Amino acid sequence: MDRDPRTDRDVERVLEAVATAEPRCGAVTVVAVDGPSGSGKTTLALAVARALGCPLVHMDDLYPGWDGLRQAVSLVTEWVLRPLARGEPAAYPVWDWGRGEWGPTVVLPRTDLLVLEGCGSSVGSAGGYAAVRVWVEADAACRLRRGLDRDGEAYRPHWLRWARQEQALFAADGTRTRADVVIDTSPDPAGR
Repeated sequence: MDRDPRTDRDVERVLEAVATAEPRCGAVTVVAVDGPSGSGKTTLALAVARALGCPLVHMDDLYPGWDGLRQAVSLVTEWVLRPLARGEPAAYPVWDWGRGEWGPTVVLPRTDLLVLEGCGSSVGSAGGYAAVRVWVEADAACRLRRGLDRDGEAYRPHWLRWARQEQALFAADGTRTRADVVIDTSPDPAGR
């Protein structure tokens, strides 16, 4: 698979925003990479965390199942963001998707920079801690195709159920309108 040439430009845009951002999580500068599933958040967040040399927390580890999007916003705030804002290490259990229960706990040491990636990472209480809010989007058909290519056709009902939760959460929160950086990863007409 060819690397999307937009990724380097997109990372630079995020890094420029980080360079002038004021921390809102105590002394920690949190970069929240949000947007609907299949938009390319993980790819971007991995590149940004690598460029910043900082830890990356995936919201996928905090969703308590396929109906847990809204709940995960409170969980990441309680388990990760508030402790970091107090200058303490954070600790959170990782959701075991196969078993449908909480698994081992991850300890996140104190840090000056953090990339928080996933649907809901800049919503509500979590958004209040984000120094840089990044919204990643792509057209719905493209996002669904990406998700099913990755997870398989058997996951279609889960993807559609999740998409309804995303739409409701993002609409109520106005998430995209509050983003500092908006990135569209839809394929361009040249097929990239």
